[in-house]
This record gives sequence, structure tokens and C-alpha cells, in this order.
Amino acid sequence: MEETESIDEYILKHIDDEGDYLHALYRDTNVKLLRPRMASGHLQGRMLKMFVKMIRPKQILEIGTYSGYSALCMAEGLEEGAMLHTFEINDEQEDFTRPWLEGSPYAKKIKFYIGDALVLVPRMDVVFDLAFIDGDKRKYLEYYEMVLSKLSNGGYIIADNTLWDGHVLETPHSNDYQTIGIKRFNDFVATDERVEKVILPLRDGLTIIRKK
Repeated sequence: MEETESIDEYILKHIDDEGDYLHALYRDTNVKLLRPRMASGHLQGRMLKMFVKMIRPKQILEIGTYSGYSALCMAEGLEEGAMLHTFEINDEQEDFTRPWLEGSPYAKKIKFYIGDALVLVPRMDVVFDLAFIDGDKRKYLEYYEMVLSKLSNGGYIIADNTLWDGHVLETPHSNDYQTIGIKRFNDFVATDERVEKVILPLRDGLTIIRKK
């Protein structure tokens, strides 16, 4: 919609700039990767940084690094001595993403792992204060339970893509496992009394969850 596009342009002109490094990364993501829309982008990136500034986590977990844009935005907001642990299951992504992370001003605040977070994170002796879930939509509920067990009391989970282009309003086909996964996650979290939650209609939907 033209009106929506105009609003988006207005918003981007009235928030903090993403900076030259992130702009270059976003452009490279769009030129070289198959699904560039998976990158967080300017608005969501600034919001992630703001959340980190507000929450002031000592340890962040990210599931789904992709090109590294969201990781860099969160690392930008970290205080001295804090750390971001980001996991990417697709080993073919490493050659693109690792140089961008290691070449950034925030490289010392980021640990980049290639592998399945569901396997690797439970082995870590780390309690996280914030987690950003943006991995395989079919496994969102599994990620959620695993993350909740590793999260500090009062800690936060941010889950991306929880409106899924509006497909959450539809009855998915039996083989549409990603939509089924997102809907299952949303329905479960909505009634989970262990947490407080709210969905923000930003881009493709962000669910903000606080562990009681």
C-alpha cells in the first residue's frame, strides 16, 4: 500500500540512523543472499538496540544469526563486559556472516556459533537475561521452552515473525509447517502463566515475553 510505504519512509527519517556499516551489510545481504527479507533492517534493528539499552542484559542469546544484522544491533546496545551469543544452524551462512561480525566495532561482544541451538545451548553454563528467537519457525515452541529454562527471572524473550504476513489468521495447509509452528507457539504463549506477553505489529510481528 502506498500509504504504508509513505509511513515507513517517514518513520525511517525520524529515528536514529543505522550507520554506514549496517547500511553496507544490509545492502550486501540483499545483493548476495537468497532471502534478504530475513534480515532485521533499519527500524527493527534500532528497536532491538533500544530494547537492549532498556533491559541492560549481561548475556543475550540469539537463535538465527542469518547475515548478522540483528546481532550487530543488539551488540551495539550492550554495556561493557556483556556478551551476545548468536547461533546459526546453516553452516553455508558462515562464510558470509562471520567476516561481518568479526570486522565490526562490536566483535569482542559477540560469540558466533554454527550449529543447532537446541543441542548446544543446554550444554552452556550461561544464564541469559534476553533472548531473540528468529530461527526455524517449525521449532518455535521447542526454542521457547529451552530458552525459558535458561532465562533469568524477570528476563525477556523477543520472538520475531509472530504475525507471519497475516497467515496466523488463516487455516494453514497440513504441510505448511512454518505457519503451523508459529500459530502453535502463539497459542501456547498466550495462555502460559509463567510469563507476561504482548505482540507488537512491527514488520512481521514481534512478541515481547517477560519471565515472571
